[in-house]
Amino acid sequence: MVLQRTFARYAERTAFERPLTSGVAYAVRVLHSEREQFEKHQGWTIKRMDILEQKPVHKDDYEPEALEPSPVQEEYAPVIFAQDTVSHVISLDLLSGKEDRDNVLRARASGKGVLTAPFRLIKTNRLGVILTFAVYKMDLPSNATPNERIQATAGYIGGIFHIQSLVEKLLQQLASKQTIDVTVLDTTNQSYPISMYDSSSNTSDNDLSYVSMLNFGDPLRKHEMHCRFKEKAPWPLLEMATSTGILVIALLLGHIFHATMIRIAKVEDDCRKMMELKKRAEAADVAKSQFLATVSHEIRTPMNGVLGMLQMLMDTDLDVTQQDYVRTAQESGKALVSLINEVLDQAKIESGKLELEAVQFDLRATLDDVLSLFSGKSQEKGVELGVYVSDRVPKILIGDPGRFRQIITNLMGNSIKFTDRGHVFVTVHLIEEVMDSIDVETESSPQNTLSGFPVPKRRLSWSKFRSFSQEVPICPSVSLISDPINLIVSVEDTGEGIPLEAQSRIFTPFVQVGPSISRTHGGTGIGLSISKYLVGLMNGEIGFVSIPQVGSTFTFTAVFNNGHSNLGEFGGPQINTQSILSTSEFHGMTALLVDPRPVRAKLSRYHVQRLGICVEVVPDLTYGSWSVLNCGMVKIDMILMEEELWDDSSSSLPIFLNHLRDNDPGAVPKLFLLTNSVSSSRTSNGTTTAIPSKPAVITKPLRASMIATSLRRVMGFRNRTDLRNGETSRLALRNLLQGRKILVVDDNDVNLKVAAGALKKYGADVVCENSGSKAISLLKPPHQFDACFMDIQMPVIDGFEATKRIREAERSFSGEYGRGNGSQDGKAVNCHVPILAMTADVIQATHEECIQCGMDGYVSKPFEAEQLYREVSQFFASQTN
Repeated sequence: MVLQRTFARYAERTAFERPLTSGVAYAVRVLHSEREQFEKHQGWTIKRMDILEQKPVHKDDYEPEALEPSPVQEEYAPVIFAQDTVSHVISLDLLSGKEDRDNVLRARASGKGVLTAPFRLIKTNRLGVILTFAVYKMDLPSNATPNERIQATAGYIGGIFHIQSLVEKLLQQLASKQTIDVTVLDTTNQSYPISMYDSSSNTSDNDLSYVSMLNFGDPLRKHEMHCRFKEKAPWPLLEMATSTGILVIALLLGHIFHATMIRIAKVEDDCRKMMELKKRAEAADVAKSQFLATVSHEIRTPMNGVLGMLQMLMDTDLDVTQQDYVRTAQESGKALVSLINEVLDQAKIESGKLELEAVQFDLRATLDDVLSLFSGKSQEKGVELGVYVSDRVPKILIGDPGRFRQIITNLMGNSIKFTDRGHVFVTVHLIEEVMDSIDVETESSPQNTLSGFPVPKRRLSWSKFRSFSQEVPICPSVSLISDPINLIVSVEDTGEGIPLEAQSRIFTPFVQVGPSISRTHGGTGIGLSISKYLVGLMNGEIGFVSIPQVGSTFTFTAVFNNGHSNLGEFGGPQINTQSILSTSEFHGMTALLVDPRPVRAKLSRYHVQRLGICVEVVPDLTYGSWSVLNCGMVKIDMILMEEELWDDSSSSLPIFLNHLRDNDPGAVPKLFLLTNSVSSSRTSNGTTTAIPSKPAVITKPLRASMIATSLRRVMGFRNRTDLRNGETSRLALRNLLQGRKILVVDDNDVNLKVAAGALKKYGADVVCENSGSKAISLLKPPHQFDACFMDIQMPVIDGFEATKRIREAERSFSGEYGRGNGSQDGKAVNCHVPILAMTADVIQATHEECIQCGMDGYVSKPFEAEQLYREVSQFFASQTN
């Protein structure tokens, strides 16, 4: 792709071939229908130049940004490339200026170089002319008609000439200004010649004068050069020599202009070749994207079958060894799918096709889901893993939860991968909090960190953000964001850090810190580059600070909308209702949290309070006893204690419990230990004595859903159906899908088996078909199907076309039966059947395309059972309600 800096560099290198030009520039032809997309792509508006011609401004007052947009017209000719000497003309519309407009129209119709009349050049206000050539999309025959040339025009290239500099440069080389006065005139209009250059002083009629015609290459414009002697008439011999010299000057000037025209024509030809190369590159990019989409489909389709069958195999009777083999195969398959997704995302970024959606989602629930992904790995390593979200961050946001989750997953995945001791800590605040309070920042002292290990100063990771500059507003002016929420998210770890020499290339695609990293830890090296691009789409910034052998902190900002203030504008299906908030059974309870580390205590308190439990924090039980005796602490229902304090509390715990009984004879608080490892020996069967030797254990990372499950089990509450770890309850699913009649359409038999097996497991009545035509026939109203899963890429009639025909049939049926509901055999018939797309083509089959053709949802292959029922449950849940 040709860029401004590429053009400027090329023009500068070849400037010696155009010694008389002040600069060259290229303007592209833009139709009015293309203007909006063109301005969006360029990042600036097309500016008008006629006002500058009428009211020239001083060069110090010239501000291109302050110019008015070009008025509406059929087409425009904005300058997109320019030599650095004339770069101030970029964005100016040549068709909005009188001289340039005539020049441009004449040049493209004739196919020859066209010269303007002398006029004041923009910014410099010096007299000059512009020689313009049209650039065509293809080679045209010499007898091409003007209309054919106009239709083939791609743009215009022009050379700018500063008349005074041009003539004086020649005179300095060929004559002496003290001897000869020179006047250059534009005599196109003989009645009103225009003076282009005049160095004459007081001369007498006796002075010798010579008139020479000048040819600048444009046959429609006439020019003359008048030369006069300042001194008395020279001797005949000198007179002859001088006249010969003047003739040589005139011939040389014409020759140089003619050579300049040839050089500009060469630039025109080079520009046309560059445009052709650009088109070839764009075509290659499209071919690459199509290739990736095809390869993606061909890989993901069999992977869907492999992962689906492995999941169905897990539901059969397997011994421990067989289950381990199946889990290993599942993890390997998921790793391959993740790798494919990263490569495809990078391809989308390069082609500019990666876009964000705007739906409502629960930020805290999304982060809980990400925590669940890495809980096993952190427990294996004994690394403390935690997520804290400020109370000032709204519960419901509007944005793209999938891409936000992708950024967090990339950053947390890297932190877990390179951290073997200490912690990985994710914090989410409003930018206003960070700007208003220094307390938000985690200091580097070990006492003030999550695990007690030192960390780099977090402030250094965002110190260069424009969001924190006084000159830049916090929230960008985005029309879709009416109630902006500016978040700042930090992912802090105590890992091995990034070497100083590698930090400058950390966001470069397919580049890792060193060759040994890929062998030791795996990965493609594109996760961070994708994250940086996604952050940019969210109107944010990303940065990091890293100290080798100490750790790293990555921080990014993102702008969302407040979901609570736009409940009627955005659909709610994407809201993750699995977030555990205040639960009625825990209301009014009080927990005592024993933890000497303030940061860790703050994290634990945040998750417990999400259940509606009041939390009191003390550094040790001795302080807790003092609080009970002197502060009149209310009844304590549970004690949460860090595992590291258990052995040190063997003597203080009985004293504390006795003080509780003295204060409230019926007090028997349940004791829970918070631990990082699943192998903790201090597990309990759920019963506690007055002085428990084996208290109940809650394994980190803490999530509200997991804490609620542990509390219900130990405290004797009825075991309700828990919505935890980002998975919908199996019992709730069975209630939704039991007896539902669902049509699955796919031309691949393996995919049919996987989808049918996943739905039948929860009680659905599944009908399978392998073509779009059969789906159209089966879903012709009236019918008894409750939903349909439709593959997109099918022969003859694809999923898009099949859906359009089904919707047309439904509209016809609705017109016949009024509101769209009829009856068949006494049963109610639903006219609009939910249709959800199934496809492995994650580049072409976008969510927007599915919605446009009438589909109600989108499932990407390879899918798991949860993906299928999560979509269907949206419709069935609303019907049940």
